[in-house]
Amino acid sequence: MHPNFPSDHGNGRVGGHRHKSIHRLLGGGRAADILLWKDRNLSAGVLVGATLIWFLFEVVEYNIIPLICQIAALAMLVIFIWSNAAPLLNIAPPRIPEVIISEHAFRQVAQIIHYKLAHTVYALYDIACGKDLKKFLLVVVSLLILSEIGSSYSFTSLLYLGFLCAHTLPALYQRYEIEVDHLAARGSEDIKRFYKRIDSNFLNKIPRGPVKTKVK
Repeated sequence: MHPNFPSDHGNGRVGGHRHKSIHRLLGGGRAADILLWKDRNLSAGVLVGATLIWFLFEVVEYNIIPLICQIAALAMLVIFIWSNAAPLLNIAPPRIPEVIISEHAFRQVAQIIHYKLAHTVYALYDIACGKDLKKFLLVVVSLLILSEIGSSYSFTSLLYLGFLCAHTLPALYQRYEIEVDHLAARGSEDIKRFYKRIDSNFLNKIPRGPVKTKVK
């Protein structure tokens, strides 16, 4: 018997609130619009560009230094022709976009990377202290799985796979949110039952030292 999912018809306010929450969770702004495919042409262009980069480095086995030098030489050639032809064709000469050389943009990116890195290190340290045994075992198993995946694929392929997940899963989740939440809830219940069996049959039998009470 198939599960009966509630319909979104007549509940547009809740659906709109969920979509806004997903958009806010992704950081909002232009990046969230691209990940959620608000502008399909732009999102498709980003996907094609990333696929082309992966193809050059992984399939064609291009080296990054020759590629950067060739792209720079081609860009300089285009700018040279454009600059010299601009007075003859009565067009504006090329200009470097301000976003590329913006100090504020570089600082903002650096702050975001620093915040994410610090938050990840602190979270891993907190889990490693063993305060939550369930979360500790889950992270260790996840790291071992990632280690096996990393040994089977190149770093470029892993980056491209991560990009594909980040570029497609948010949009798919936004479209099939109710179904995914239902399956996730069922999966969470199965994992909890499995952990309870492991906890009662194995973890509780591990000898532990007496808990020392602090003397005030």
